[in-house]
Parts: sequence; C-alpha cells; structure tokens
Amino acid sequence: MTETMSDYPLRDSKADELRTHSGRALSDITAEAIAAGALNGDDLRTHADTLRQQADIARQGGYPQLAANLGRAAELTDVPNEELLKIYELLRPERASYNELLRLADYLEATYGAKENAAFIKDAAEVYKERNLLRR
Repeated sequence: MTETMSDYPLRDSKADELRTHSGRALSDITAEAIAAGALNGDDLRTHADTLRQQADIARQGGYPQLAANLGRAAELTDVPNEELLKIYELLRPERASYNELLRLADYLEATYGAKENAAFIKDAAEVYKERNLLRR
C-alpha cells in the first residue's frame, strides 16, 4: 500500500492500521497503558512497515534523502540494539578496516536482508578509503 501526502501524519490518519514491532496497534499505545505497565519495549518500537509508509510520504513530498534514510531504518528494525551499537562503532572514522566494512555489509544483507544498508556501508567503505579514514 502506498501512502499519500494526505495520510501524513500517519499517527492521526492510520493509528488503528499501524502496528508496533510487537504487532500491537499503534492506537493502543497510550499514556494510560504505559502507566498501567501494560506495554513492553517491543510495543514501543516502530514496525518496518510504518517506516516504509513514512518513506513513501517523504518521497512524494520531494524528500528523497529522508525517504532513503527511512527505508534503511526499516531494514534495521529486526537488528538487535546491541548489534546496532556495534555497527555504529564500526562506522566511525578509523574504527574498521576496508575489509571489515565489506564483511559487515555482507553480514547485514545475508542475515537481515538489509540490501540498502549493505550498499550504504560499501559506499562508506569506498569514501573512507579515499579520505584515509580507515583504521590504520
């Protein structure tokens, strides 16, 4: 389903259709539910489909970079937080070798199907090489 600009913000137009990472309806995420302790961490995490819908809206609105970022974020919703932090550390300048970055890209694609992130990391590896930002 492709969203349109008139659907923005999705929270207002489609709260009953949107799901959190746990599958709970976004409309169920309320201050009362939080206060009652009825929610867990996955209830508060964004579902990949929601990010893809936001990407559609951003693309239609003329924000291709934002759309690409939201698409990459959607690919990472199943990656555990601990792994995301390790990836973040590896992507900092001088933290990884060229081959380590390429292995990371291959791992993300093979393990999580994160093709856009893999391409992004491969591009970053090339830029890091050109600018001498790889681990020495």
